[in-house]
Amino acid sequence: MNTMKITRLTALLLSVLAATGVQSQDKKDVTPPEVNYQAGGSPIRDVPMYQSTNPKAPPMTQAEFDIGRKTYFERCAGCHGVLRKGATGKPLTPDITIGKGTDYLKVFIAYGSPAGMPNWLTSGEMDEKTVDLMARYIQQDPPTPPEFGLEDMKQTWKVIVPPEQRPTRKMNSYNIENIFSTTLRDTGEVALIDGDTKQIINIIKTGYAVHISRMSASGRYLFVIGRDAKINMIDLWMAKPDNVAEIRIGLEARSVDTSKYKGPAGDFTDKLAIAGAYWPPQYVIMKGDTLEPLKVMATRGMTVGKQEYHPEPRVASIVASHFKPEFVVNVKETGKSLLVDYSNLDALKVTEIGSAPFLHDGGWDSTKRYFMVAANQSNKIAVIDAKEGKLAALVNVGTIPHPGRGANFVHPKFGPVWSTGHLGDETISLIGTDPVKHKAYAFKKVAELKGQGGGALFIKSHPKSRHLYSDTPLNPDPKISQSVVVYDIDQLDKGYTVLPIAEWAGLGDDGAKRVVQPEFNKNGDEVWFAVWSAKNKQSALVVVDDKTLKLKTVIKDPRLITPTGHFNVYNTQHDVY
Repeated sequence: MNTMKITRLTALLLSVLAATGVQSQDKKDVTPPEVNYQAGGSPIRDVPMYQSTNPKAPPMTQAEFDIGRKTYFERCAGCHGVLRKGATGKPLTPDITIGKGTDYLKVFIAYGSPAGMPNWLTSGEMDEKTVDLMARYIQQDPPTPPEFGLEDMKQTWKVIVPPEQRPTRKMNSYNIENIFSTTLRDTGEVALIDGDTKQIINIIKTGYAVHISRMSASGRYLFVIGRDAKINMIDLWMAKPDNVAEIRIGLEARSVDTSKYKGPAGDFTDKLAIAGAYWPPQYVIMKGDTLEPLKVMATRGMTVGKQEYHPEPRVASIVASHFKPEFVVNVKETGKSLLVDYSNLDALKVTEIGSAPFLHDGGWDSTKRYFMVAANQSNKIAVIDAKEGKLAALVNVGTIPHPGRGANFVHPKFGPVWSTGHLGDETISLIGTDPVKHKAYAFKKVAELKGQGGGALFIKSHPKSRHLYSDTPLNPDPKISQSVVVYDIDQLDKGYTVLPIAEWAGLGDDGAKRVVQPEFNKNGDEVWFAVWSAKNKQSALVVVDDKTLKLKTVIKDPRLITPTGHFNVYNTQHDVY
């Protein structure tokens, strides 16, 4: 970039910071893990949208506007929201941005801010031309994506194999409980892998960038949801497991689950499925055997705390209660967990529990009574009592907790604990979960372990293991992102052992080779890791012996393109983690 132009931007930066009372030396560096986490591309970037014209906004050609929209949804929507009304980042609507002016906005896009805005220019992520374009783009009226209602869903709904034509018994010889469902992120597929033989059973077409795999209560059906809000229902009883139904429930999504309750209020196992969307902000309840959409519910409403209206509260995680015929629907921006009683869809009852903003992911404690969900930008874990239908606690943890589903184990001193790693720092927080025999430690952060760095996404243990594993795939240091740490639960004070997973994969020196998501097999004696490289590079799965912490095998196949999350059928079905 031209030196004179850098000097001009720097001078403007100093004047802006001085005007806002912020000294340049106080500027906080935004960590690469935070940028990588918040700036993921959105499937909405190519969706036709309504665009209004604001006469006060600076001029843009249609071509420039299209580039700005695409860049915004690839880089910015994760923080500032689809409608630019603010999420984890501040609002960027024209009533605010036009008053600031193009030069002022260019400074903040280029250099970032102490409040957490990434430094897009100086980091090399954007050039000066793009910075100028984006400064003008965010002064335009935000383009509005279309809504996606029941009739829209029905147009995408396909029953590929009707229930009456499906097998009445298991038609294959696979040990279904030890099958792994592995996301092939960039090809829009999942690989079903035999956990016993380590052979690929089938590569199944799905939506783009499958976020999670979830099992029906019976363990027969596998449900996966892509970031493009497409759900695929896979029958594991078929001679060759494959899709039997599919649907799109919106334009962008992350979560799916099925009804698991069986008790005095009725038997709902496998009866219903539920999915939640990022856009539109809503969730939908479907038939559990066909994915026929039955009930759509919006999540737009008031935030916890300030009680301000938010037009875009995204549905993050959903789990099925084991105590009642309820789904626990966690809504990001409003900071609320919704207990959705599905026993009567014609008279739906929803219990609203407020905790803290930006609820994301989480998992059950070992008793499956308490749902531990990360309010990631609030640096807290909310504890939802699914039996009593209330907030049991709000626990302060490290910076940007990201547990996946977390990890349960019995601590030598504190008894049963649930744990989470963090995107923003190197710590692992342990929270006591036994209010009966270990009341003094219940729902408090009882200990903090030190890992090798921030950028953690998943942490995992198993009832038959005495080890705790944590990945760090978003850490900027390749030595850290390509390895994992493991702790001896009985000797936590001795620190961690580093396992060089990417090195064990034997993929050579080329490629990112980020190691992600430890996942145990059914027996709890193997741990699987995805070695995630670029779409045009070789990736692999690495299997480690949990007893010896030695390499057991490496699964390589040209069809394993960008493997990320993987889910063992038995552990996913029974919420074992």
